[in-house]
Amino acid sequence: MADELSKVFAALADPTRRDMVARLARRDATVGELAEPYDVSVQAISKHLKVLEESGLVSRSRDAQRRPVHLEAEVFDLMTKWIERYRREAEERFRRLDDLLARMDREVSAPSGTRTADLERGAS
Repeated sequence: MADELSKVFAALADPTRRDMVARLARRDATVGELAEPYDVSVQAISKHLKVLEESGLVSRSRDAQRRPVHLEAEVFDLMTKWIERYRREAEERFRRLDDLLARMDREVSAPSGTRTADLERGAS
């Protein structure tokens, strides 16, 4: 059984499901409303919705005769935390690389003899 984060990323791997999530971010919709722009059957849309429901991205409620589908936006917090962690690590790596390149640039652009003098000072 996949963990919650894996289910969410797997559900969003499909472009139709991502489009459905984007539409549900604007407003709730029924299965029929969600199926309108696609050239697929309502059953196919229901299968996509089932995947989104199992991942926790959407839920359905009952409103008289309608069963609107809701986007469960708090699931994005889980994704955001995961992505943010690796974004920070990547930025730290780039910052260290920038520092190294700046140091190398200063060494190359320094007048000749400076580096030798620096090395001699460090050696003593």
